[in-house]
Amino acid sequence: MRRTLAEHQRAVEQLLREAWELLPQSVLAGASLLGEGPVPSPAIELLPVGESRGRVLASELVAPLDLPPFPNSQMDGYAIQVTDAIDDQSNTVDLDKSTTYLVAETIAAGAVPARLEAGFAAPIMTGAMMPAGANAVVPIEKALPAQFAAPGEKVALPPTAVGSYVRVQGSDIQSGSTVITAGTLLNSAHVGLAAALGLTELPVRRRLKALLISTGDEVLAPGDPAAADGLPLGKIFDANQAMLKAALEQAQVEVFRPERVSDDPAKLWQLMDASTRSTGDDGAAVPAYDLLITVGGISAGAFEVVRQAIDLAGRSAAVDFLSVAMQPGGPQGLGTVNGVPFIGFPGNPVSSFVSLEMFLRPALSAIVGVPAPRQRVVAALETAMSSPAGKHQLRRGIYSGPEYESSPSVRQVGGESSHLLGALANANALIHIPAGVTELQAGAKVEVWLL
Repeated sequence: MRRTLAEHQRAVEQLLREAWELLPQSVLAGASLLGEGPVPSPAIELLPVGESRGRVLASELVAPLDLPPFPNSQMDGYAIQVTDAIDDQSNTVDLDKSTTYLVAETIAAGAVPARLEAGFAAPIMTGAMMPAGANAVVPIEKALPAQFAAPGEKVALPPTAVGSYVRVQGSDIQSGSTVITAGTLLNSAHVGLAAALGLTELPVRRRLKALLISTGDEVLAPGDPAAADGLPLGKIFDANQAMLKAALEQAQVEVFRPERVSDDPAKLWQLMDASTRSTGDDGAAVPAYDLLITVGGISAGAFEVVRQAIDLAGRSAAVDFLSVAMQPGGPQGLGTVNGVPFIGFPGNPVSSFVSLEMFLRPALSAIVGVPAPRQRVVAALETAMSSPAGKHQLRRGIYSGPEYESSPSVRQVGGESSHLLGALANANALIHIPAGVTELQAGAKVEVWLL
């Protein structure tokens, strides 16, 4: 089977979307969702507001109160009542002709003030509650004298419009309104809004759980005792486990890694089978993981351990091993193991990284709402590039954003080979060359995904 890049992107998203059909939004976390042991995905959990940044809101957030909850002053100044002219024989004056007021008691933030009568000006602090009867604030710097006077003294204030420097109740948020929609990736501003509304917890989608299995008898984990005296001949250190774990955790996926897995198909299948057949406390079958990811062992060689392990599965697995018209990362595996979504990535480090970026990360963004999609831009090539016909090329690049009188540009770093991990580490972008393009001149515009 052979697919285009776009076809396989759709297939991955469809598989995961069907497997992770969301619970009703009204279902909030309870003991059954937060208890010990594995739980179905994507269950909802309640998190303290201060710990919710970077998580996905599970249900719409409705404001339980107005913001501001009461009318208050926007400035340090004088609260006054702008009204029609009143008769004055002693201390009060005709407001149409005079700007002189009698000073009332000072209103501090947090105090509940007495009613303010016409002709009086109450010193008021920023954020303090407006007194009944007042409908405007004059900043202190506009007063004469430009400082707070004592109660009973007089102060001259300029003509003022109704509503000046007054924060109206509910002018920011109205009680009962939806302020954050379900599926929103929460940032620090969302956290601040929730706190301002008096909320202590937010319902968020539980992080997905993935089992990540890296294969290959030639690879050793960093720190393996077998390499205590130096890397043995014929062996390499495993970059995939650490790299993909870091990428998945950035995508808010909890990653679990088994102990060393040898290239023994029977042992590998035993691990895959056991990991997708866990049983909950009530005896019901509940998978331990939401996603099973393998790295390596899916090509057409003689020792493709993942393909061999799946061959032992019988009806317990429904997996397609196929080729995607993409370089690097052509070999791919996709299906289910005991009903749990399975994704098989190729073993070369750059291939596995690009596969995650092209297929799994976009699907997570679309279905779960995290991580945020990669920013896509158009940039001019700094040098000419060539590409084999029939394959969508993904080259590592260094992107330079637009500067004064210059357009965005990108240059390739390293070559097309899928083992060039050093080039990947130096890259900040992926350069896309469509399958039908074989030659690009310097200055040609290309799509770039920023890493």
